[in-house]
Amino acid sequence: MADPVLTFTERGIYCPAGDFHIDPWRPVDRALITHGHADHARPGHGRYLATEAALPVMRHRLGAIAAEGIRYGDVRRIGGAEVSFHPAGHLPGSAQIRVSVGGVVWVVSGDYKTAQDGFCEAFEPVPCQHFVTECTFGLPVFNWPDQARVAREINGWWAANAAEGRFSLLGAYSLGKAQRVLSLLEPVAPILTHGAVEATNAVLRDQGYVLPQTLRVTPDLDPKAHAGALVLAPPSALGSPWARRFRPSATGFASGWMMLRGIRRRRAMDRGFVLSDHADWTGLHEAIAATGAENIYTTHGYTDIFARHLSEEGYAARVVPTEFGGEEDDSAEDAA
Repeated sequence: MADPVLTFTERGIYCPAGDFHIDPWRPVDRALITHGHADHARPGHGRYLATEAALPVMRHRLGAIAAEGIRYGDVRRIGGAEVSFHPAGHLPGSAQIRVSVGGVVWVVSGDYKTAQDGFCEAFEPVPCQHFVTECTFGLPVFNWPDQARVAREINGWWAANAAEGRFSLLGAYSLGKAQRVLSLLEPVAPILTHGAVEATNAVLRDQGYVLPQTLRVTPDLDPKAHAGALVLAPPSALGSPWARRFRPSATGFASGWMMLRGIRRRRAMDRGFVLSDHADWTGLHEAIAATGAENIYTTHGYTDIFARHLSEEGYAARVVPTEFGGEEDDSAEDAA
């Protein structure tokens, strides 16, 4: 029996034929990275390979790294394996990684969403026999509303707050979600940004991604000069002294977890907007079916429940423990 194309080790997903890891969580010599979020692109690896669009953010976050970029769809021979990167639709530059050895094809999804958002590269299904899929939102309750509707909700909320002289403090993760929110805004007042968000904005603008005008919040910024502004910040900043200078204010949070009322209450937000950069229940099924794969490996999220469901659907499904979990996964314990 031939060795498997990919194995699951204490350092992460490993390809013996190519002697590389995919999104490893322990330092390795050669790492292929699906995208720049901190739980997937970690420091300490000897060599990195990622899409050309993902590398600028990775360098911004990781500093000086030995890294090489690759274009979507280009095939690279590494040892006895052929690899290629394909759009995942999660955030700018995000990729699924296809690995082929001896005609057997595996695809590691990384994080992905199937709905087009008009900002990042759209998800493309990749045919394979083995598919390693995330399932961050792998429960039937998670079915995302239309993005245009969510955009109307956010813009309407902001306009109403501005008309009443309030700031609109909106929590969104600094890489991916914040820029997607920005792409949906119809400005009625200035847009102010936390430093973490604005630093990422600068990296993506330099790559040609189009974003509306924003102003970074600095210690000497006078909130009174920006009445009615929308203030975009990482969720962790909303309850901090940094945010308390913006008064009076209303608070909101853009996340898939806002589908659950219990989490909205615990977050103590005035408004929750259901907007996720991960696939929902329907999207997960669409992606899996489009691959044609019979062997499915569920990684982070509702792995046990989702794998059991897939098994009942006729797939050969198993759970693969990982150490992924960051950015939008930070409410998973509350959800459980």
